[in-house]
Amino acid sequence: MAHITYYTKLGCLTSAKQVDLLQQSGHEIEIRDLLAHPWLPEELLTYFGDLPVKLWFNPNSPRVKSGEIEPSDYDSTAALDLMIKDHLLIRRPLMESEGERMCGFDPTTVHTWVGLETPENAILNGAEYQTCSQPPSATESVKCP
Repeated sequence: MAHITYYTKLGCLTSAKQVDLLQQSGHEIEIRDLLAHPWLPEELLTYFGDLPVKLWFNPNSPRVKSGEIEPSDYDSTAALDLMIKDHLLIRRPLMESEGERMCGFDPTTVHTWVGLETPENAILNGAEYQTCSQPPSATESVKCP
């Protein structure tokens, strides 16, 4: 199975579900703190592939949710500049395995990329792996934005 370097906001419950699914599928996951990583625009760009710029943004970022930032208003250079300054704007997770990189966690895409043990269940419940989740009494350290 694959060794996956997995950048996320530590403490995010949705990320924990994603990591659990990957581990249950036999993959070795190396979790890294997306917010602490010293991103460079050139490196960050390699995770986005052919995704439209507006999909590079984390829709749960407070600045996006409040309307302060409208992802469709930015070109790649401006988006990268914003994300380098505010890592919460980066769509998560960022994953890398064997030189291939990707952004976000769509179970169908992940299954095609590295394989999932029970892809039918993951795909059927795809929103569970893509929507920010937190317990009702969550503290700031485990919120997903």
